[in-house]
Parts: sequence; structure tokens; C-alpha cells
Amino acid sequence: MRIARFVHSGGMSFGVVEGEAAGAGTEGLTVAAINGHPFGEIELTGDRWALADVRLLSPILPSKVVCVGRNYAEHAAELGNAVPKEPLLFLKPTTSVIGPNDPIRLPPQSHQVEHEAELAVVIGATGARRVDRADALKTVFGYTCANDVTARDLQKADVQFTRAKGFDSFCPLGPWITTGIDASDLEVRCEVGRAGEEPDVRQLGRTSQFVFDVATLISYVSHVMTLLPGDVVLTGTPAGVGVLTEGDVVSVSIEGVGTLSNPVLNL
Repeated sequence: MRIARFVHSGGMSFGVVEGEAAGAGTEGLTVAAINGHPFGEIELTGDRWALADVRLLSPILPSKVVCVGRNYAEHAAELGNAVPKEPLLFLKPTTSVIGPNDPIRLPPQSHQVEHEAELAVVIGATGARRVDRADALKTVFGYTCANDVTARDLQKADVQFTRAKGFDSFCPLGPWITTGIDASDLEVRCEVGRAGEEPDVRQLGRTSQFVFDVATLISYVSHVMTLLPGDVVLTGTPAGVGVLTEGDVVSVSIEGVGTLSNPVLNL
């Protein structure tokens, strides 16, 4: 099942995305509104729209976004870092969250803003507190695409992640949450291009290359802080991170989940 959050003529709703797209666009897809939130029994309202006629938002607005650094050995190596012995955690503020097609805004404080394609885990209705690894996947509601946008020069200058990772628009999520899939070996791809040009593949990895798998990450995080329904855990990025410039369009694709695209603009 694919769960979207969207704006339509009557306001904002969660909905179930139905159908199969014809090609890379949204043609052939519809979204059926549900009552309330998706954490529980899904009840359709009977309202339905063509997906092309609504505006997709980030599929969830979490209470927190918990991120994991250096969870691919090759990415750690490309930045000259050792692979951590335990998951390396940091947070992104909810004000950094944007949805599909919303612009990533380049702040004037940085001259090296980079993309980081990631699988995002969305926590389900039960939440997660001090969860054993064996039970951790039971807390997963579904998965979405994420871009952990990073001001790399500020990250190096500050020697910590808050400012570099926390600018408004630095956490695109979407296009929807996909439930009921096995996330243990999915392709993670990032493409960057400009209008009228063929995009370049910048990042290409698989979730099977994680240093710490999804269950380990959820268990580890839940022994530090309670994960609430709708919270998001970003699982790390493969090698190939690179600079974004105004006019770029950056797309994160996760096998079996979808594609998240965002234009890049100056602030």
C-alpha cells in the first residue's frame, strides 16, 4: 500500500495511492482519501482524485527525524571517516522537512551543499521504546525516500552536524510511504540533472550494504529516545555525494518505494 499526504480542493488529507503509473509520471494514478490518519484501520471516505490534480506534501510531518551517519562503508571512506562501531546519530528539525517538487533552498552561508539519497523508515502506531532487535521491524509502518541535504563546508567547520543538516528545506521526504515491503536489499539511486538534459547518476547503492540494518537501527535509537508514530529514521547514504547548484533537479529513487524529485534554488 502507498500512503500519501496531499492538498486538494477541500483541504489536506491522507490517502491511498491507487493504480500503476504510465511511464515515469503520475498518469494513471489516483489517490483515495482516508478518514483521519493512516496509523490504524484504513477507512476510505469515498473521495478520489487523479494524482496529477493534487499537490503531494511530505507523506508525514514527524515529531523528529533521526539520522544515521556513515552507515555505508564506502561513503565513510569517501569523506575520510572510519566506519563507526555503533550507529552514529544526529537529528534534523521538522522545519527542514519538505515534500515532492518543493525547492531545496541553498543558504548563503554555504558554498558546498550536497545531496545524500537515503531510505527513510516511518515508525508505526505502536511507537518504539527500548525495543529488542528481534521485535524492531514490528514497529515499522513503511518506507519512503529521503534526501539528507548537507552543507558539507559547514559540517567540516562546525565539527558537528546541527547547522549543516538543519536548514529549512534540507529534508525532502516522499513521494509517499510504501508499506508491506522487505527493505533488506533495495536499490538506492540519486540522479541530478537540469531541464532539457539527461541526468547524471550520482549515487547507486543497496540497502544490503548497510553497516547496521534497519532492525538494528530502530532498536539502537529506541534505547536512546522514544520513537513516536510518524517519526522518521534516515538510514544513511551510499557513496557518491556531490554538490548541488541552482537550477539542478535532484531525484532520489528507492526500489519498490518511488521517486522523490526536488528543484534546487538559491535562498
